[in-house]
Amino acid sequence: MSSAAVIDTLDVVAPTPTQDNLPRRMGDFPTLVDALDYAALGVRGVNFYTARGELGDVMTYAALRDKARQIGRKLKGMGFEAGDRIALIAATEADFVSFFMGCQYACVLPVPLPLPTSFGGRDGYVTQLRLQMQSCRARAMVGPDSMEEFNQQAAEGLDLLFCGTFQEFDALKVAEGELGHPSSDDLAYLQYSSGSTRFPHGIAITHKALMANCQGQGRDGVQLVDDDRCISWLPFYHDMGLVGTLLTPIANQVSVDFLATEDFARRPMQWLTLMTRNRGTITYSPTFGYDICARRVGAEAMKSLDLSSWRVAGIGGDMIRPDVIRHFAETFKDAGFSSTAFVPSYGLAECTLAVSFAVLGRGMEIDLVDERVLSGDIPQNTDDHLHVAANGVLADVDSDIHLKSDESVSEDDIRYREVVCCGIPLPEYELHVRDEDGSKLPERQIGRIFVRGDSVMTGYFDDAETTASVLSADGWLDTGDMGYMRDGGLYVIGRAKDMIIVNGRNHWPQDIEWAVEQIPGMRSGDIAAISLPGKSREEVATVLVQCRLRTEDERRQLVEQIKRQIQSVAGINCRIELVPPRTLPRTSSGKLSRSKARQQFMAGTIEALDF
Repeated sequence: MSSAAVIDTLDVVAPTPTQDNLPRRMGDFPTLVDALDYAALGVRGVNFYTARGELGDVMTYAALRDKARQIGRKLKGMGFEAGDRIALIAATEADFVSFFMGCQYACVLPVPLPLPTSFGGRDGYVTQLRLQMQSCRARAMVGPDSMEEFNQQAAEGLDLLFCGTFQEFDALKVAEGELGHPSSDDLAYLQYSSGSTRFPHGIAITHKALMANCQGQGRDGVQLVDDDRCISWLPFYHDMGLVGTLLTPIANQVSVDFLATEDFARRPMQWLTLMTRNRGTITYSPTFGYDICARRVGAEAMKSLDLSSWRVAGIGGDMIRPDVIRHFAETFKDAGFSSTAFVPSYGLAECTLAVSFAVLGRGMEIDLVDERVLSGDIPQNTDDHLHVAANGVLADVDSDIHLKSDESVSEDDIRYREVVCCGIPLPEYELHVRDEDGSKLPERQIGRIFVRGDSVMTGYFDDAETTASVLSADGWLDTGDMGYMRDGGLYVIGRAKDMIIVNGRNHWPQDIEWAVEQIPGMRSGDIAAISLPGKSREEVATVLVQCRLRTEDERRQLVEQIKRQIQSVAGINCRIELVPPRTLPRTSSGKLSRSKARQQFMAGTIEALDF
């Protein structure tokens, strides 16, 4: 058990309770410090579980507050000044949480940085750490024992007040300083978005923005009740893990059970086992988390599950795949899971986290959109080209429309794409969908998504030029996402920067990648659809496919099969390039990075296999 853990009862180690006599306040605090001070008056807190599901560290919010204040006084005594940045390796453990909150009491800015699991190798990871530390001009770097060698290498030559482990920091003998108290307009932390790679941008989040988002999530998004308990395996270096499952529970006094992300990857069923054992009611995951559980569960494991307490099965962090979500609901319905628990959501780190939540109790709501509208082949006057599906069941569509696959619906020669409703924007936000000229579009018209509200970032840290490119003087943020509104709900269809435009037609890379994934043996995440310049500088739709086949003849056959599949499903001829396994780059949160894949392929860092 780490030095950060403080357990109130020494004889019996038990997780912090779900219920508390402390009256719940829904994030109505000026700062995160005030939020933790209030949560510390109760008995709830955070709990950390091992890969085998054993309870490790337990910290009540009172114990966390005391440890954080101790860390804060030591930071002040070491000479850290208000606004200094401290890089924290965001391991899923009590020490990270204590240090993050200790920075709040010292009025310095924690900067959560990723673990090496989402990087291709040691050198790439160390380079990324160093780039982010230089970007934020960190004055210290702290992490777990297992990361000490990486940290020292990344920090070599940098002028730091401290570089070491959490335990080494604890052991320091320094005079303690006086704690400060941040104001609502002060920055609380810097968040590197998952796309921050070659030129990282630290997103500057104030206490005001953080508290507004925590309040919106608790009060309006999941509508917390007394017996709510959160279970999470999401990483703390990602906004959904940090804000959604750590800071929002603190601000709304909710007990949380954590499983490390790397342990979830090895033993995904521990997530559902914790939901069963601790009667979890709220959890969030990208689509792939639900996918891996539905594929891995066995008959014996299913018998031990009771998911009837699951109230909010949040989905976010990436494009939502309806086929995967339906499969999960069908797989676990006999374990008590209800498909109406699904709560698709939309958010981004530049808005602290959350922007919209689906209406509770409705489950997944879907539109069927004519793919000719998405490609720009026909105009968007579209009652004739947009049908509605509710809770995953096709409705209000012509009787001769039938499911061609789990994500594609055909009517004669017309294909429809399933688009998931990501819910209603939180009350704090104004949301526009705009055309290329910046004019606001009516409902059912696809355009670029813009938002304005209290949770929007103040900007990218120390980068006025990039900030000005996405954030207007009057507070409107260009999210970079494309979508449309319908009956007050937001439907997101993809990232504008990833769109492939060939001969004037728009092609969404997710559609092309999904088509390839339907080939037996292809795995989700093995495919990256991008555009590359051709011989005459025209854009050429290209698909990079991780290949495990050894002979040239097998590879040639696979390429022909992929070409036929894409032409059949997506209606586009693509250049196919086979690349070695584990080649396609990922963001810090584990998502496929198409932009980085494109850069690396053009630079020759990713080399095509012969066939």
